[in-house]
Amino acid sequence: MFTGIIAATGSILAIEDRGADRRFSIDTGKLDLSDVGIGDSISVNGTCLTVIELQQSAFSTDLSTETLAVTTFGEATTGMAVNLEKALLLSDRLGGHIVSGHVDGIGHIRDFHEDARSLRFDISVPAELNRYLCKKGSICIDGVSLTVNDVAENVFFVNIIPHTMEETIFSDYKKDTRVNLEVDLIARYLEGLQRENK
Repeated sequence: MFTGIIAATGSILAIEDRGADRRFSIDTGKLDLSDVGIGDSISVNGTCLTVIELQQSAFSTDLSTETLAVTTFGEATTGMAVNLEKALLLSDRLGGHIVSGHVDGIGHIRDFHEDARSLRFDISVPAELNRYLCKKGSICIDGVSLTVNDVAENVFFVNIIPHTMEETIFSDYKKDTRVNLEVDLIARYLEGLQRENK
């Protein structure tokens, strides 16, 4: 589990084909790996990945065909910047919201514009995820916990403050950039409970 509060940005050092799967090596930038071990989880652009090899400021991880198909990692390239967060400890502050690291779909940056000192992003969402979004609800974009400002048909809107622009890869986004989305876990479970009670 994660909070959606990005601890550092890093980059993809290498991508190695392993049959249909791929092994990624991730440079972790300023992320402290001193308490990370083999088998631990790290969120990379909102995707929960398992550490299989560890260096001082990098780790390697295997991505299955499923992960490559349902996330933006299927089109990732070396040098690409990524958001990073270590798994949540029970003693940590929950500064964002509960994030599982299981990507629900891929969105697209439709547009963005200045809104006072922040940037307002318009992000398209797959039609099947639209029902999980509500005004002032939570959304995770490439691992970043954000509040939904408003929702329209298959699109939602978020504001990114200067601090978030500086500490995440949002500053790299352009129109049509594809992003990993995870909807609010509580909304998904509520839907499941409603189905069972019908």
